[in-house]
Amino acid sequence: MDNDLKTSISSIYADDSEQINRYARASQHFKSIYGAVPSHIFRAPGRVNLIGEHTDYNHGYVMPVALDKDVLVFAKPRTDSKITLNNIESTYPETSFDISKSIPKVENNQWGNYARGVAQVLANSSQTQLKGFDALIVSEAPFGVPTGAGLSSSSALTVVLLKAFSYLNDYDAPISEMVTLASDAEWYLGTRGGIMDQFISLAGKQNTALFLDCRPDSSDNFQTETVTLDKDYRLLIINSGVKHQNVGGGYNYRVAACRAGVGLLQKHYPEITHLRDMETIDWESFSGLLPDISSVTELQAQGIDLTNIPTIEPETQLKVKPRCKHVWSENKRVLDAVKAIKDLDMHLLGQLMNRAHVSARDDYEISCPEIEVLITSLNKKEGVLGSRLTGAGWGGCVVALVQKEFIASVSEAVGDDYRNLTGLEPTIFPCQASDGASLVWQS
Repeated sequence: MDNDLKTSISSIYADDSEQINRYARASQHFKSIYGAVPSHIFRAPGRVNLIGEHTDYNHGYVMPVALDKDVLVFAKPRTDSKITLNNIESTYPETSFDISKSIPKVENNQWGNYARGVAQVLANSSQTQLKGFDALIVSEAPFGVPTGAGLSSSSALTVVLLKAFSYLNDYDAPISEMVTLASDAEWYLGTRGGIMDQFISLAGKQNTALFLDCRPDSSDNFQTETVTLDKDYRLLIINSGVKHQNVGGGYNYRVAACRAGVGLLQKHYPEITHLRDMETIDWESFSGLLPDISSVTELQAQGIDLTNIPTIEPETQLKVKPRCKHVWSENKRVLDAVKAIKDLDMHLLGQLMNRAHVSARDDYEISCPEIEVLITSLNKKEGVLGSRLTGAGWGGCVVALVQKEFIASVSEAVGDDYRNLTGLEPTIFPCQASDGASLVWQS
């Protein structure tokens, strides 16, 4: 293996020997498919959100951490506009297409559609005809980002493909523009989310969490602050093994409920555009303006526009008040969490994580029985300061704040509890904060 590649790998991962073997296997796999070695390797990490769930698309606050679980793209440029993608996991079929400003989706080929989305948005942003490439996607266990686990595997795939497309076509843009392109590429598949996942995958830094204000300023830039994590504590991630699906009603219903809440509040607070604008106003003073539940038809009769949100039907019932309450309270918890970390008050941070979980479970209703088993077990263990679900919800992962010396005992005990109570096998790993997306190597 090239010494420059070994050096690059060592600077990214804590366990470089296993990663060196991973990269070597993937390079050989690429050669077996395309008859030549790759000329470029790119990576983009998944993420765990320490606190701030479902606030990003409401222009709120979040605090994610980039992981050393990542998605890789091994690539070799072409002289034409064709993209050919293979996956190191044989369950994903080869896919190919030509880059254009309008690329049709392919049924039953969702992983390939992420590449189509990236190619389409970049083609519409570029002033020149983009050239294609042959590529191998690498995100296999245990190094890759688990799919459906709430660690943003889809955004990591989108971001690493965007990194490859843009770099190989000399398309240079600031992070804020790249975030927008990545978000628009995921919208191609039907999910209208925020910008947190794409932002942390692009801009993460080792050994830190990233406070992100998801409201752009007048120049479309975002306020960020890196917050150094206390080395005496670790973030323990536990994958429940229950997979969620972002492209569907549950997620989009909550986007719609928050938008409906803003529309109703604007009748009394015309200056607001998003729920975060209510952060300085006491909940009790305006919550009475929001219905507990209302149909799309009833909301549209009041002038609320929900027409561009997929899966929303006229008869869809939206729980407006509790969804808005979660976002309003979660924003406050994120700001308090930043201060707690700076003050080295890890016990307060743990309490805030616990409160965030209760809100996500009761007001946003994105938990599930398996997640509750993990949370209950974690909060009974010595050394655990707090825990919460992380990600879109309905399965996926939980994140716990744990004293470093208790990581092994907590992992073993919670794993045993979960197996005994659910019959499922959890995946448990301490979080290693990593850098964001990058070109790892080029020949």
